[in-house]
Amino acid sequence: MIEPTHKIAINTIKKQKQGIVFNSSKSSSEKCAEDISKLIYFDGEKQVKPELKNEPFSLNEKKVFEYLSQQITKDLSQPTKQCIRLAKCIKKGIAFHHSGLTSKQRKLVEDNFRNGNIKIISATTSLAAGLDMPAFRVILRSLKRFTGREYDWIPVLEYLQMSGRAGRPGKEDYGESIAISNNEKEYEDIYNKFLIGKPESIYSKLAVEPTLRMYILSLLSTQIVKNYKDLIDFFSKTFWAFQFGDMDRLKFTIDKILNYLNDWKFIEFEKDEFSSANKSNSFFDNINITKLGIRVSQLYIDPLTANELIENINKINSEKEILPITLLNIISNTIEMRPLLRVKNSEFEKIMTIFESNKENIIMDVPDIYDPEYKEYLNSFKTSLCLEEWINEAGENKILLNYNSTPGDLRVKIEKSMWLLYCISEISKIVNNMKIIKDINKLSMRIKYGVKEELLPLLKLKYIGRVRARVMHNNGIKNVLDIKKTDFNILSKLIGSAIAKNIREQIGIKENNISHTINDF
Repeated sequence: MIEPTHKIAINTIKKQKQGIVFNSSKSSSEKCAEDISKLIYFDGEKQVKPELKNEPFSLNEKKVFEYLSQQITKDLSQPTKQCIRLAKCIKKGIAFHHSGLTSKQRKLVEDNFRNGNIKIISATTSLAAGLDMPAFRVILRSLKRFTGREYDWIPVLEYLQMSGRAGRPGKEDYGESIAISNNEKEYEDIYNKFLIGKPESIYSKLAVEPTLRMYILSLLSTQIVKNYKDLIDFFSKTFWAFQFGDMDRLKFTIDKILNYLNDWKFIEFEKDEFSSANKSNSFFDNINITKLGIRVSQLYIDPLTANELIENINKINSEKEILPITLLNIISNTIEMRPLLRVKNSEFEKIMTIFESNKENIIMDVPDIYDPEYKEYLNSFKTSLCLEEWINEAGENKILLNYNSTPGDLRVKIEKSMWLLYCISEISKIVNNMKIIKDINKLSMRIKYGVKEELLPLLKLKYIGRVRARVMHNNGIKNVLDIKKTDFNILSKLIGSAIAKNIREQIGIKENNISHTINDF
């Protein structure tokens, strides 16, 4: 029996229209796209269900699908199972979309849906938020989501956001949003809650400390406010103040944050000599932001994170070798690295054992094993182990399998790691902790390319990535001098003649009459 969602998707294609299917999870998005693609048969293909025979695409469209499919697998040096799965779907004009894809893969899917090449996208709700991705038809496969304990209805606002993708201004006279119900009771619930129900109220989250810390430091850094009175006046005009009217509560939080920023040396208080001694607030009239505070604000990092980074790097012994796991553990334990890789119950003992063996290289204060925060710390340690495997040249498929991750999630972790290491480097310059910068820069390069330290000299050359660098190193070519000494024909056999010619030109050696296309990997 064919699922109603799949029938509607096929009908959309036959109408020569585009559609988006929204699912409750990454796995269901992938499965749905795969199931829809299996219902599309081209000439010559074995048909499981002959009654579904269709030939909805032109020869040119099929060629485009084939090209896009190839581009999907080229994004990674070794295509993962997820990449291969997506590539197969795209061969039929179908794609899935979620945060587990790499940024290049997501962009390829989005761009080719906008230009009409991809006909159906099976996606999670992330596609509905912040992306201009209209379609003729939106299919809401499930309006429930797992909350951790049970499946519950999604917010009405989220339903409206997804339904709002239906209809393309200037291209369609109307759009269709179709919600799928499993029975009569669910039909009535959907109708009452989503079609005629009222959206949830919106509440300001300005008073949440991580948000407020960054806003206050930014306001001071940009000189939008210069003193305590200006700060309170500014926040009294916000939506939070309008909605709750409880400025005393907000003042309490602001006061606490200002004290933190002062303790962390991001700001300094300055007393006006003419001010009254019995003023109601406990702060000096003027607030000066320090050089350190300005740089933290520019880095767009939580001040709490910045302070924790400073405290941890100051613990590092300059006379002792700084191991990558030490730095990886520091950055993995930050707010910015969330969400972390979760330690499953089945691997709890294993991760604890690895942690104990690395304990002497951990400089952070580790929560007690009975502390509620200990499990979250183990999650951060597991994340740092994942990154350590990456820089030790473990295959991407192996990493994704071992850590139950996706290519997109891994790429996000890599990018965040490089950003946080850059933040440490910049902050270290301000606090005069120069001894760590060399190690930070080295680790950042290793994370960028996913290589051991021994390959770094080769990675300075354009068109040399982790794969080519490892091939060259394993064959005795370890640096620029070795490249100069190596016969061109030998080098060509290892990395291709075009690349060999190019890198030799980069180091001042010209090879004549050689012209080939360069494909990086």
